[in-house]
Amino acid sequence: MATKIRLMRMGKIRTPYYRIVVTDSRKARNGLSIEEIGRYSPSQEPSFIEVNSERALYWLGVGALPTPAVEAILKITGDWQKHKDLPGKEGTLRHAEPRVHKSVAYEAAVKGAMNEPKEGATTLKKKAQEKLAAKTAPAVEETLSVEVIEPTAVESVATEAVVETPAVEAVVESTEPAVEAGE
Repeated sequence: MATKIRLMRMGKIRTPYYRIVVTDSRKARNGLSIEEIGRYSPSQEPSFIEVNSERALYWLGVGALPTPAVEAILKITGDWQKHKDLPGKEGTLRHAEPRVHKSVAYEAAVKGAMNEPKEGATTLKKKAQEKLAAKTAPAVEETLSVEVIEPTAVESVATEAVVETPAVEAVVESTEPAVEAGE
């Protein structure tokens, strides 16, 4: 009996995953298999590959022929190199990083939110932003303008007021006696 090591397709439409199986070469792709020796899921990043190396080497030793896709998977895991006595027996299989548990991620997010300032945590409506800007902007500008303008502007304003005040009084005094003289 001619045996093959090939992929048996499983899963939904557009979301495949495969079982690596040893089967009779005359059987259908998803037909009866002799033994399942691994799993392969290409949809994950990096691809999920799990192969029972002991069983894969046994079937390769007995004479089972892998399909090109399975041969590529066996090269990644290093089983093909072990079978053929080639260098690189450790393989090039990449492992996914362990995922953080949901509760740990949630607690970290809550702790981070507690440290944020209360104001500005949510976005305000447009009118509320304008009112807030109007309240804060003039107060800051007035304090700055008073400090900067006071030392230089007060002296010039005071001298101008002194100059203008006598001129107005002089004009008023000169017009009043003229009116008195005419009576």
